[in-house]
Amino acid sequence: MFRPDPRNLRHQRFCSAAACRGASKAESQRRWLAKPANREYFHGAENVERVRRWRALHPGYWRRSALQVHSALQEHSLRQVSENSNQSDPLVNSALQEISRAQPLVLMGLIAHLTGTALQEDIALASRRLQHLANDILNPSAERDHPDHAL
Repeated sequence: MFRPDPRNLRHQRFCSAAACRGASKAESQRRWLAKPANREYFHGAENVERVRRWRALHPGYWRRSALQVHSALQEHSLRQVSENSNQSDPLVNSALQEISRAQPLVLMGLIAHLTGTALQEDIALASRRLQHLANDILNPSAERDHPDHAL
């Protein structure tokens, strides 16, 4: 239970906690997809072509850095050093751990960068090709037996 903001009593259904915001977004997407006009919005060759046309008109849109996107009208707070910074856990600030958690995202970004597309369909195709290539490298005997080896 939560108290809705008095200005939004008639339509506020979720609080501002992270879990509630996630539930709110899921509910909103469910309602949007339930509309007949939106059911096939993300599927089919026609919609892939629609996205390609839009991307051709907006080159580099998906590659914009955070600095290019307008930030909120507020001052950035300065970082404060904690009193016990010399006693921090060595695993907390480990760059290696952060990279290992981000590897799937980094790989997807690298594939998108190398192929020049951010369409999931194209990234999935490139990923499958790279996986087959790596499998052929690691298992050279299987490569000779593979039906596509002559290609």
